[in-house]
Amino acid sequence: MTSVYDERPWLASYTSDQAPDVDVEFDDALAMVRATVASRGTSPALTYFDGGLSWSQLDEQSTALAAGLLEHGFARGDRLAVYLQNVPQFVVAMVATWKAGGIMVSVNPMSRERELRYQLTDSGAKVLVCLESLWEGVGRTVVGSGDTDVTLVLTTSELEHQTRADERLFAGMTKQVPHDTTDLATLITAHDGETVPEVAYGIDDVAFLTYTSGTTGTPKGAMNTHGNVCFTAQVYRDFVGVGGAGSVWGIAPLFHITGLIGHVGVSLLSGAPLVLTYRFEPQVALDSLREHRPTFTIGAITVFIALMNAPGFAKDDFSSLEWVYSGGAAIAPSTANAFLAATGMPVHNAYGLTETTSPMTATPRGADSPVDPASGAFSVGVPVNNTIVRILDEEGAPVPLGEIGEICAQGPQVVLGYWGKPEETRHALPERVLHSGDVGFMTPEGWVFIVDRKKDMINASGYKVWPREVEDVLYEHPAVREAAVVGVADEYRGETVKAFVSFKPGLSATEDELIAHCKERMAAYKYPRSVDVVDELPKTVTGKILRRELRE
Repeated sequence: MTSVYDERPWLASYTSDQAPDVDVEFDDALAMVRATVASRGTSPALTYFDGGLSWSQLDEQSTALAAGLLEHGFARGDRLAVYLQNVPQFVVAMVATWKAGGIMVSVNPMSRERELRYQLTDSGAKVLVCLESLWEGVGRTVVGSGDTDVTLVLTTSELEHQTRADERLFAGMTKQVPHDTTDLATLITAHDGETVPEVAYGIDDVAFLTYTSGTTGTPKGAMNTHGNVCFTAQVYRDFVGVGGAGSVWGIAPLFHITGLIGHVGVSLLSGAPLVLTYRFEPQVALDSLREHRPTFTIGAITVFIALMNAPGFAKDDFSSLEWVYSGGAAIAPSTANAFLAATGMPVHNAYGLTETTSPMTATPRGADSPVDPASGAFSVGVPVNNTIVRILDEEGAPVPLGEIGEICAQGPQVVLGYWGKPEETRHALPERVLHSGDVGFMTPEGWVFIVDRKKDMINASGYKVWPREVEDVLYEHPAVREAAVVGVADEYRGETVKAFVSFKPGLSATEDELIAHCKERMAAYKYPRSVDVVDELPKTVTGKILRRELRE
């Protein structure tokens, strides 16, 4: 294989404060979409089982939805929350929000009542676009409580845009519009053919809010701007190498920053159609891979592990893919080797956070990420175009190359800050430089390695879990006196959540009861997989629980 230094001569002269610059084509994500629609016309934009939408249909439906939103009083700067799985309506709602002058709020479809309520109230969303099933199970209770600013609820079915309802995903489902909502498809049809006033955005206008636990454990809405979106979509196209002649396999959740940019954003920029399969299920995903033969994807390494171990998996299944990238969770070198043996192709690394609107480092296409012989860590790549990555000490000064410090990033992908939280913004993003909270080092050639985490954040299959949030739920159980949560190694998820509790005098609960208590109140990746009962939790002299001792 040609070395990375032959393909990318600038790598040989990398330093901790240098990165190659490229011209950024767009400052406005809506202008980016308009350009693709104009060039692609009736070509496929979204593929969903046996259906989907062309670029012209995506344009028409998003315009009709924008007209409907405006008729209901939606105005410039208003927020629309999208509470959906990986369905075409997600992209239609995103583009329609921009056409109506608004900001999309990306909500995890695994969120339960407490989590959904927080995001709706914190963002001040006026519109909720929601799956019918999620409305019945969660949304009605939250919006009906009167705690939010939501005035319009648009529900939609997983069965839209397809005629072949896969029993593995949609068994027993029927389309049935809840009586207290407006059907999304009906609203679009009612405004079909209407026009809306043209909207333009600047580089620092907010395109969407993506919620992250950040550095304090309190959920925060990262303000991903139109400039952020356009730049990182271009990173996927130009640095990673996603071409418009192929297609993108959408296996990452669209609500997550990886899916928002590595799937939707790069598709909107390059014109490559996006293949969607509702949610990740290994057998369904493999069927879509075999049927649609996509050329690019990015997902958590746990997804690829599941695919390799799925019944019927064959090496040829991956033959259409030109590049496979993994982000969101660390990759063990042994896993990368197993993937290469199983598929015949390497998995490339990418590293970023919600606050960097997806990647700030990536392995150049065709290159092999080195492994650090001392720690065994697999490099997460080199800084992408126009991006400065520095490794800083506790005082904020750069450390020498090869020495360990906090990974910090500066570039066009770094967000403005956190919605409505100026203090948290100043702490994590001083002068719009992201302090990642991850500890690592950089080689003289620019390869970045993550060694450990600075904070107590748990990384379960690429999802961030903050111990305090899980502890707060445990404290809601009537028997729990004290609770502490830590991350422990897990072969499949990388890390998983473990809890320690002590009980109030005279009260008790079983491990299964405590896990069920959390499972009912939290997204699936957050609840603890094991609970240990102790008489007393270790503490400092000031009463602070020592999670470090529990981990040890």
